[in-house]
Amino acid sequence: MQAIQPRTVLQCSSFSHFPLHCSSTNASPSVLGRLFQSVGPTPIPSRKSLRLSCRSTGSNGEDQGYLLDAPVDVGDGFSFSGGKYSDEPSPSDEWFKQGKMIKAFSNTGASGKAKDPIFGLTMGAGSQASGELFRWFCVESGSTDNPPIILIHGFPSQAYSYRKVLPILSKDYHAITFDWLGFGFSDKPQPGYGFNYTLDEYASSLESLINEFAATKVSLVVQGYFSPVVVKCARSHQEKINNLILVNPPLKAKHAKLPSTLSIFSNFLLGEIFSQDPLRASDKALISSGPYKMKEEDAMVYRRPYLTSGSSGFALNAISRAMKKDLKTYVEDMQKTLKGENWKVQTTICWGQRDRWLSYDGVEDFCKDSNHKLIEIPSAGHHVQEDSGEELGQIISRIISKRT
Repeated sequence: MQAIQPRTVLQCSSFSHFPLHCSSTNASPSVLGRLFQSVGPTPIPSRKSLRLSCRSTGSNGEDQGYLLDAPVDVGDGFSFSGGKYSDEPSPSDEWFKQGKMIKAFSNTGASGKAKDPIFGLTMGAGSQASGELFRWFCVESGSTDNPPIILIHGFPSQAYSYRKVLPILSKDYHAITFDWLGFGFSDKPQPGYGFNYTLDEYASSLESLINEFAATKVSLVVQGYFSPVVVKCARSHQEKINNLILVNPPLKAKHAKLPSTLSIFSNFLLGEIFSQDPLRASDKALISSGPYKMKEEDAMVYRRPYLTSGSSGFALNAISRAMKKDLKTYVEDMQKTLKGENWKVQTTICWGQRDRWLSYDGVEDFCKDSNHKLIEIPSAGHHVQEDSGEELGQIISRIISKRT
């Protein structure tokens, strides 16, 4: 990715209002990156609004019209409203219309306004804790009279990743997917102000959310690095779970180390900077894990949280550090649970064999030792639901229908 070369100065005494124009061959500006661009020796007057235009040039040399028009809303230096790519309907807005907000898991955050960890500036509304319960963005498909299936995205991703799976499952099941706290459209409180993004908190919050979805037994599908979190939650509530399907989970000890694409966000200061870059935080984190080729309309959905607020980036920092600290312990616990005599939940491992993050070595042996079924998906990478969404939906449907 080429660096953005600034063509204006930035007022350093106040981050509330500042003008900026930039151009790039293939990249969009990051929120924090805008703050660190060239500072002129003479402050410029405050402006009531910010109008940012950034255009990218395609391989054919034509202007693709990448546009972000974002007037400042609260002047915290990180959060902006009105971020969009063009005046046309946004794919992100269309996806949001399909879902709804559900409240679950108690907020026990500190009082006072959340501030960013770099400058100590008061963050915007998106970084503040909500009310007594957190708000989760959820999308449901299919009749509520059908058996429920909850689809859980990996790290980092969004519920949007299951958009190809939902139509397949909705024919015979009540399919539900959601954004974890800190991702997509769900709440993203600043760490220390309601949610610290620890793996223990994620496990506890999942239990609370499942109780909101279904009073009866459910089937769970989880992809990637959140798998150990889901297994920990399920271990204490096996009576509520019909099936567990793990998609490219970190099963082995060598899987407990995050790839450099993700671990970079846990670095002090550098992580804060990189996590404010929508391309690095969303595009690169997805396309570097396998053969996935992201379409622009899909990229627009994944980038949206990072374009409109700094809260998504700071949440990414926090969960990266939590993963780096506790993932090994969680993977070891998951291994013991899935191999233990007390584990009674029907479990299937689905594995995209073109995963660039998690090695397939040892996965087959693990499934044999634990007596869990293994389904290989040769054409898919780490994010199987992106590479082979329809196929994954059919696999899930067959697994659950046979066991039902």
